[in-house]
Amino acid sequence: MRRFALPLVALLAAALTVAARAAPASSIVTRTFRSTALHRDWSYTVYLPAGYNPEGARYPVLYLLHGNAGNANDWITQGRLQLTADAMIERRDIPPVVIVMPQGGTDWYVDRKEKMQSAFLDDLIPDVETHYAVSNQRAGRAIGGVSMGGYGALRFAFLEPERFCGAMLLSPAIYANEPPAGSAARYVGVFGDRQFDPKVWHELNYPALWRSYFAQPLRLRMFIAAGDDDLSIQAESSALYTSLRRAQNPAALRIVDGAHTWDVWRRLIGPALKYTLECVK
Repeated sequence: MRRFALPLVALLAAALTVAARAAPASSIVTRTFRSTALHRDWSYTVYLPAGYNPEGARYPVLYLLHGNAGNANDWITQGRLQLTADAMIERRDIPPVVIVMPQGGTDWYVDRKEKMQSAFLDDLIPDVETHYAVSNQRAGRAIGGVSMGGYGALRFAFLEPERFCGAMLLSPAIYANEPPAGSAARYVGVFGDRQFDPKVWHELNYPALWRSYFAQPLRLRMFIAAGDDDLSIQAESSALYTSLRRAQNPAALRIVDGAHTWDVWRRLIGPALKYTLECVK
């Protein structure tokens, strides 16, 4: 019997290797559709987990918004999202999830230069739910963003709490008063017709939505994080966290070493995914 032990081990190893190679990998795909709100074609990038089955049960879905002058693929190319999500799903830290990353330009996800807010809520989400096996229920949806995308994600969370169960805000550009002099919010032509208008900023920023959000019963768990050298944003993030906790809204805060860069956000994506996706069913 002993002489068969080594060949048997070798056969088992070979079988495991073949099985590993045969296991479907995660994939990144791009879809373009016609947006009614934007009056043009609009594209988004999608992460599909390993073994994605369009005919099976619907997957939870996470919508991630990129930063100012960035693009949808930043999450993959700079954030290494695919590698992080693959590893976390394999370890069962998070469930298999579809992640959708729309192309947001420099519109700050509001209805100003273009109707980006309407496009996201009324066009993109229904298109995703039609073409991919994702949840169309609040308990299966979460949202997140980085910098400008964090601003957008927080607004959507407060505007439509019935749509999302959780939010991840990485270095969110959410200045409760006014953006600092160097902020892109002042010069992208969104918050004002020709120059930055503080009145428009305050009308569209999250404090204007605070009362209506807390007047309804639903609460989103929120993961908020920033680098300690990102002085204005880490202060704003800490203030938001404190206000949420005082209002008994579930939230987590992480201030890590670093500035307003992908080096910081890459390190935060894993903890953000784990905390935020605990709400999905």
